[in-house]
Amino acid sequence: MPKIRKDLLVVGDRILVEPQEGEGRTESGLVLPATAVNEQQVGRGRVVKVGPGIPVADPMDHDEPWKKTKEHEARYLPLQAKPGDTAIFLKKASIEITYEGRKFLIVPNSAVLLLAREEIDLGTDFEDLPGL
Repeated sequence: MPKIRKDLLVVGDRILVEPQEGEGRTESGLVLPATAVNEQQVGRGRVVKVGPGIPVADPMDHDEPWKKTKEHEARYLPLQAKPGDTAIFLKKASIEITYEGRKFLIVPNSAVLLLAREEIDLGTDFEDLPGL
């Protein structure tokens, strides 16, 4: 029997977020108190996956659009969020799911208020970087 691979594919302009509860501080110093997370309308979490982006119209290369002669691939405007970012978003716009026992939120790009990204100082010594 063939093995079935299970993988989550995020579609459109949506972001898959693993929620973080309570007070937290990123390495860059962003602090979101527990009271803001629990009592307010904002949530915080780590970006796990990002959809392809916002769909954009395909430019027509001929005068008569009904005479479509070839198939065009979908085009997307990419999102700012990247896996590993910390996202602060509007809670009521998100949808909660459970996948393989873990809780995730699907957040539309329009509900993201802020992204915090940990940046690597590249300096001159590249040997200390993982994976290089």
